[in-house]
Amino acid sequence: MRRTRVWPLYVGGALGPYGSTMVTPILHEVAQGLDSTPELAASAVTAYMVPFAALMLVSGTLAERWGRRRTIQVSLTVFVLACALCAFSPTMELFLASRVLQGATNAFTTPLLIAAITDSVPHDRLGRSMGWFAAWQAMGQAFSPLISGVAGFVDWRLSFVAPALCAMALILLPPDESVTGRRATGRASWSSLLNRRLALACALAFLCYLAAVGLTVLSALRAEDVFGLGPLARGLVASSFGIAGLLLADFVGRALDRLGPITLGLIANTVLAVGLVTAALGPSVAAMTVGVIAVGASVTAMRATVNSVAATSTADNRAGATSLALSFQFFGGALAAVVWVPLYDLAPGAGFAATALAPLLAILLLVAVWGGAGIRGPLGSRAESPISPKTP
Repeated sequence: MRRTRVWPLYVGGALGPYGSTMVTPILHEVAQGLDSTPELAASAVTAYMVPFAALMLVSGTLAERWGRRRTIQVSLTVFVLACALCAFSPTMELFLASRVLQGATNAFTTPLLIAAITDSVPHDRLGRSMGWFAAWQAMGQAFSPLISGVAGFVDWRLSFVAPALCAMALILLPPDESVTGRRATGRASWSSLLNRRLALACALAFLCYLAAVGLTVLSALRAEDVFGLGPLARGLVASSFGIAGLLLADFVGRALDRLGPITLGLIANTVLAVGLVTAALGPSVAAMTVGVIAVGASVTAMRATVNSVAATSTADNRAGATSLALSFQFFGGALAAVVWVPLYDLAPGAGFAATALAPLLAILLLVAVWGGAGIRGPLGSRAESPISPKTP
């Protein structure tokens, strides 16, 4: 009997992170190629993330009504077109507009993949499955700067070939109908999204990406400004972020099943804060890279945690809940350059280190939840069930 094809659900998870930060190692090359400035080129991160985040406020719920499979196929097709427009853009204005289209199309892909995985795995293996999905997200994060860095060494426009080819492969070899064919019975409910479990996921997602994307942008700027690294070397440093997450993803998933989201969230945000300060103030390329690695590992843990908490917050509108949490995540990412780059320009070391304020706020939030906010319930529950810390 033919095995059900589910691997595209995991592979598709790489596209969102890949697209979000793929331009960070080639900011100077894009600026030079389009007769602009690196500061304006850095807004390509925001141009991608704002529509990505904004549309995910509603994309999951709409897709539950339209049908997951059809929505994924259409969004991937338009994503390929957006990649082509980025590659052939003659001006910075058209390039940024094409990045907007990239972000808009991916908003209708990632949350549906997470919802389909949640519907397809046993309760007690949900954390591990989300860990593997986070691994593919980390892979996208790892290979994005590496591939872009290599492409920037030749021609920055070649950076958009790899994500386009990946999307085309998923169009030709989609997951089986049995894992993506779900469609909401009736109208997927907006009111089911009003629960404390999902509110916690949204807050944690926002703070995590406000810090993580700040790292990807500022570490690229610091790598050139302080250490004089070229695009290939910058890409190698940045790729350590995703490689660390990829290598630890299975461990993270198992830890999530065992410890629960509160405990894992506290550990991950502590490592995230330490990693950010190390990347900001480390006196050498090696020290900065160690900080990037710590941040990459902690972000993978937070991705798995947030995705699991959101996807299990309501069974009536799983894709809607997931897309809402991802929306807050990428709103945080979209604001990162706007918030942190001016601080970096004002005082590079201190401005970069200020990104650690985001995980410190997340720790305070998690301590408040742990301390008696009335949130109780296991991670693996399929319907809304608030969260409590679990002991090993």
